[in-house]
Amino acid sequence: MRGSRAGLAVAVMVLVAATAPAAATTPDPLAPYRDQKISWGACPFKGGKAQCARITVPRDWSAPSAGKNLEVAISRVPATGERRGAVLVNPGGPGGQGTSLAGALARLEPAVNEHYDFVGMDPRGTGQEGTDDDGFVCRVPAGRLPSEDDLDARDRSARSIALHQRVPRAVAEACQSDALAPFITTWQTTHDMDLIRTLLGDEKLNYLGYSYGTWLGAKYASLFPGHAGRMVLDSSVNFEGRLQAAFEAFPKIDQRQFDRVYAPWLARRFPEQLGRTTAEVKQNWERVRAYYRSQGVSPDDFDHVFVGNGSTRQWLVGALILTKGMAAVRGTPPATADDLDQVARVVYGRPSAQLTAADVAPEPDYEDVPGTRLAVACGDQPTRGAAWYKLLSDLQGPAYPLFGWAYGLSEPCGFWSDPPRHQLPTVPPSAAKNILVVQGEFDPQTGYEQAEAAARAAGIPMISVADSPFHGQYAVSGNSCVDELVTGYFLTGTRPAATICPGVPLPGEKAVYPVDGPAGEPTRKPEPAPRDAESPTRERLQDRISATNRAY
Repeated sequence: MRGSRAGLAVAVMVLVAATAPAAATTPDPLAPYRDQKISWGACPFKGGKAQCARITVPRDWSAPSAGKNLEVAISRVPATGERRGAVLVNPGGPGGQGTSLAGALARLEPAVNEHYDFVGMDPRGTGQEGTDDDGFVCRVPAGRLPSEDDLDARDRSARSIALHQRVPRAVAEACQSDALAPFITTWQTTHDMDLIRTLLGDEKLNYLGYSYGTWLGAKYASLFPGHAGRMVLDSSVNFEGRLQAAFEAFPKIDQRQFDRVYAPWLARRFPEQLGRTTAEVKQNWERVRAYYRSQGVSPDDFDHVFVGNGSTRQWLVGALILTKGMAAVRGTPPATADDLDQVARVVYGRPSAQLTAADVAPEPDYEDVPGTRLAVACGDQPTRGAAWYKLLSDLQGPAYPLFGWAYGLSEPCGFWSDPPRHQLPTVPPSAAKNILVVQGEFDPQTGYEQAEAAARAAGIPMISVADSPFHGQYAVSGNSCVDELVTGYFLTGTRPAATICPGVPLPGEKAVYPVDGPAGEPTRKPEPAPRDAESPTRERLQDRISATNRAY
């Protein structure tokens, strides 16, 4: 009887197990994103052989099922030969759109494109290049902004300081009031990048990033070290430190470039108009500043023309403004250099003779501000307050008058109150072995010392470019030393040792004029920068990279 009851119990248990519904399995919340198919099609911008698509990403990678999804625009120029993978490219910012960058780089570096897709991305918050989608825009009420149009940060009166600080306060508060702001960060974008890698079917993500793009690439390597392929970080911030420190260094590195490289170049190129020595150029710069002020141009706006002066085009625009202003002061004809007239036609749409003071230094628009720059720069890490930035202005102004007075009074991060949601780790050794840093000696937008500090802390070799005052080196500067080393790394996987490449001649010159600086003497012999059919493409691309990464 006891045995029969035991058998009956077993039979009942088997029957229940067979008829009970199976335990529910928890669905993978990331499956819809990882399983999507990329539908490549025509790009909305002109030029190049790129294909474009939009992919769906979660608003918040830490809670992918919560909130409305976002879309990210991507592009691809497929490898022309045997494919070895893809190189994702980023122009910096934060907030730079990168979909057209893929096609430009594929054209400039065909040897890399033979074996790698060049892949571009318009990061979350930036909309889509070539369309009316501007992405995350902060709408600043006009009534919150100062109505005065004669602001000069050298004026240290309480009224002047209060007026200057109204702009960054209004901008920061407008951006933080948008519900999207907390999700426009480097941490979120690195996860978008890894999704792109997954959708491309690649085990490793190779990468080329300029300026802020160096921070983005380094943080991808930090968060996804097992998937970090060959990574080149060009014109680098200190990715082992604070991102905001890169912007805080602008006054120092702008002044250094102006004093040691730009003003001497102006004296060599335009001695009759601007002076034959650096001291004379700087004196006449002050005279021109006062002239434009008399014509209704804010001194702050005039100064800003020479801030982040990191490309050939920006150099020529500054020279155009100075020579026209000095001609007006003296009552003499302005300079007639062909390159100045050409830049006037490209930038302003008419010859230099037709330009007015209102053209050369327009007032910035603070009512519709691209929000990605602020959401990332102020939201990635804890910020310092407005009082700290005011003190920074007091300290930097006397030493770096070009931008030192203005920067600390104009930084919206000083009014950013939202704490970061995620930590960004430093680069582990397993990923650092795949990274190469490239840096110009007198870059006015990412300081040489910052790049050097990051490379040293992470144990990464750095290609320095002696005497270079521009922002962006590989593929865009015409420097054969840099191009040979970086292209060789992408193609062979053999990372070059630390090297000091010689610079290339400055605009309108045929020789390099060495300047003492932090990089030291070149370890390679100089070669002339080629002037070929691709030179305009290089110059346009370098100007775009520089403009994308100028100070706020």
